[in-house]
Amino acid sequence: MDALKDKIVAVTGGGTGIGEGIATALAAAGCRVTIGGRRLEKLQSAAQSMTGPHPVRCHTIDVADAASTEAFFDDVTQNVGDVDILVNSAGINIQNRTMAEMAPEDWERVMQINATGAYRCMHRVLPAMRKRRDGLIVNISSVAGKRAISLGGVVYCASKFAMTALGTAVSNEVREEGVRITNVYPGEVNTPILENRPVKVSDEHKASILQPEDIASVVLSICALPPRANVPEIVIKPTRQEWV
Repeated sequence: MDALKDKIVAVTGGGTGIGEGIATALAAAGCRVTIGGRRLEKLQSAAQSMTGPHPVRCHTIDVADAASTEAFFDDVTQNVGDVDILVNSAGINIQNRTMAEMAPEDWERVMQINATGAYRCMHRVLPAMRKRRDGLIVNISSVAGKRAISLGGVVYCASKFAMTALGTAVSNEVREEGVRITNVYPGEVNTPILENRPVKVSDEHKASILQPEDIASVVLSICALPPRANVPEIVIKPTRQEWV
């Protein structure tokens, strides 16, 4: 993993779940990691548990808010440098997931975080990546961004399909400029987002599905690839989960 030594990394949603797992792996690989999220105490607790040659930095970010997003990336740029690797892992879901039950304001909130939030972060780091002709963006989408499954719900699926299209379209745009974008589609993962399931998830089920470190292992391998190699998209699911 020498290729990752001292790389400047920004991870949104880095205080819990998949984002925390990825930040942990990249910090251990020698990257200079800044994690962002809405709750500073969660970020600080996560950062203290991560080990590596560089201390993991924390800064709040609400990707649904343009000013908050700018402040996060300003902090990284001014205190560490231009971002080499961006991991878009901030995301939410809601309990009332059907069209009949979902309130319009829930649609707005999920789309603002899952889709527009990813756009804002990409928009912020891409100019510097394009200028130096190098950089990697990893979008943590979902199998719900490949299949409109009822488990994910209407707005979650729509937001993740938007993230899928965003990553693919921008990747095609910047492919001649040395910038790589990867869409990662996890299946069921044991993260705090499960607490918003309409039906409570048992501890036995949580233990049988993917864990954040499983996703982190895949992302770490993608980040370590040479600049000539790009993984446009990858699905990782629990062995027991159906794929149709």
